[in-house]
This record gives sequence, structure tokens and C-alpha cells, in this order.
Amino acid sequence: MKNFTMRDEKFVCEACGREVLPLGYTARDHCPFCLYSKHVDIMPGDRKNTCLGLLKPVGIEKFKNTYKILYVCEKCGEHHKNIMAKDDDMDLIIEISRQN
Repeated sequence: MKNFTMRDEKFVCEACGREVLPLGYTARDHCPFCLYSKHVDIMPGDRKNTCLGLLKPVGIEKFKNTYKILYVCEKCGEHHKNIMAKDDDMDLIIEISRQN
């Protein structure tokens, strides 16, 4: 993706309060413990979105040989998708997929 800015940073999740370490193989874009993300980007990694709402995981969809987490911003209502990470809580992925 030509408009992708690589940002693999540690952060404290605003939804669950846990410290999230860098992913190491690509950009970290959500919490692996609760799967929440934050509405900070317009283009991946640019940190230019002023919304700053929490992106709530609301569904899962198959994508190639992995899955995407479907999000709705709790502040502005926008929908987003992020590819799941290797260290995501698989039990939570399964639980969310059952809600679809």
C-alpha cells in the first residue's frame, strides 16, 4: 500500500488499560488483549485523524489465509477493518465471530 506509514509503537490501550508492545513484523494497529483500536489515522500510520474515538471490534471476516477485525468508531460511527495479528486473543476472535 503506497500510502502506508509504518508505525509499530508501544502504547497503553485506552479500552483495557494494558501495555501493548510493538508487533515486530508490521505496524501494531490494535490491542491484542481486547482487540480495540483507536481512530487516529486517515491513511494507515499517518496519525492525522482528529476523531480519536475508540474503535470497537464488532465482527470478524475471512481474508486470504487470516482474518480481519471489523470495527465501528464509538465516537463518529465510521467503519474500519484491520488484519488480525499473530498475538491476538484467539478466544476473543472466536467470540466476536459468533456474534455476526
